[in-house]
Amino acid sequence: MSHCHAVAGPIAAAALPRKLRGLTGHVRLTVIVCLALIFGSFVSAALIQMWLDHNRGLAQAAMFGERRAQEMALDLGAALDRYRAIGLAFAAATTNAETSAALSEVGGAALDDIAVLDASGRTMSEMRGASRVQLSAAMIATARRSPVVATSPNGRNVALLFAAGSRIVAMEIDLPHLMPPASMQDGLLASPSGRLIALGKAWTSVPGADALALGGARSVSRIIQFAGEQRLVSLQRIEGWPLAAGTSVRVEDALDAWYGALPLYFFFILGPAFTGAALAVLFVRVFERQAKAWAAVKALRTTRPDEARLLVRLADAERRATEAERAKARFVSHVSHELRTPLNAIIGFAEAIESGVYGAPGHPKYGEYAHDIGSAGRELHAKIGSVLEYAASVPVFERTNPGASSATVDAAQIARAKLEERAATARAHGVKLVVSIPEAASAHADASMLARILGHLLDNALAYTPKGGSVRFTLRNDPRNVVIDVRDTGAGFSSEEKGKVGQPFLRFSRSGSPGGMGLGLATAMGLARRMGAALDLSSVAGQGTLAELRLAAAVETTDAGG
Repeated sequence: MSHCHAVAGPIAAAALPRKLRGLTGHVRLTVIVCLALIFGSFVSAALIQMWLDHNRGLAQAAMFGERRAQEMALDLGAALDRYRAIGLAFAAATTNAETSAALSEVGGAALDDIAVLDASGRTMSEMRGASRVQLSAAMIATARRSPVVATSPNGRNVALLFAAGSRIVAMEIDLPHLMPPASMQDGLLASPSGRLIALGKAWTSVPGADALALGGARSVSRIIQFAGEQRLVSLQRIEGWPLAAGTSVRVEDALDAWYGALPLYFFFILGPAFTGAALAVLFVRVFERQAKAWAAVKALRTTRPDEARLLVRLADAERRATEAERAKARFVSHVSHELRTPLNAIIGFAEAIESGVYGAPGHPKYGEYAHDIGSAGRELHAKIGSVLEYAASVPVFERTNPGASSATVDAAQIARAKLEERAATARAHGVKLVVSIPEAASAHADASMLARILGHLLDNALAYTPKGGSVRFTLRNDPRNVVIDVRDTGAGFSSEEKGKVGQPFLRFSRSGSPGGMGLGLATAMGLARRMGAALDLSSVAGQGTLAELRLAAAVETTDAGG
């Protein structure tokens, strides 16, 4: 058994590099894993730094708050000790008007009254007799052991009770004078148990006793949660008195610098992540191109000579086809410019002579000749346009991806536009247009190619339908297709002509019909193939022709024709 364990260890160790090599063979997966690790490390580092800075900001605010609370406790402790000395002096001195006036002047505006009580709480002497604080027997009993602080019902006065031998001294102090408002905007005064005595004006809510209790500690800092805000409160016990002085600051104010640094944290997280992703995409593309090239070279090296020659010939044929396609595009563009430009000038000058822009021609025949020149020029212009359109619509090699430029279009809207364009031609030829189109018909098609196909089908139907005939245009939604039918009542095709329909530059003589270039149906069929659609022609001699165009429906629909 031990021998088996000893063998299993090296086998597992040897399998690990193979697994790693298999993982690195998938370039995209490797890049995604690396990006996830890099992004995760940046996010983790930024979050940790954000957490540390957040705690550091609170710690600094707590340190400043504790320092302020200590200063306030020292100042209030010194003031209360001074008032206790005044109270002891009043208890020891002979009570008269001069003594009271002198001690009142020493106490200042904050000192309201001093009273000396016996052990039972009966007043023995009083400085002014204007006490507002109600003293209970329990307070007096407690004051024999340690100082006691009591507040008046209106919250503006506080009574200090402490022992002076067998007697009790009760001093009434005015809080607003004891603690100036400027220093108490965010401050407070409470008992060690959390009973609130005084609160600054900056507070929007009153804290509870649990939030202000010192417990057994001399100082404490904590965050108090209110409905509308959070406050960081620092409390400090006043030495020798049952009081605690406190200061506070809004947590939002304490973290102003931290909030200001948040955009910088997001920049540190997102900046390297997006930069790394962009570089990774570029790296993968370059690597995959190189990998394909090396794979092709390796495949050529491993193939037989006759197969290698065949692959070279195929690659050369593909290159020549691409060059021929580019040459054809340049040729079409060049011919379009070189032929149409002078024709436009001829047509324009003929129309100017015919209309007499610069005066009537010298002989009436000149006007007739100008009319003939313009008509011939427009006819030649149309024929050149048909030839160029056919050349542009049919690829040199049938290797284009059918439907590559297709998108979701409304075939009904395109059909209505083409019918509106041909309505005047139908009226001029004396042909009735019968239309049946649904409200909408979503199909996968190239909008420009579809419009050109419908234009050629309508032109062909109107041209070969005699006067008094009709052309019926129907568009319907099948479950998987959008079907467009163009049916005319012309002469139709004979059985011999059916096999030749759609060949370029092939015309069939029809009495009373104008001659064309024989490119309308050829162009429409070529455009339909390039768009990935199906165009079928059916005809009966003497009964007309039906052209049916089938497009892939964008969504499954029900028959909405009519």
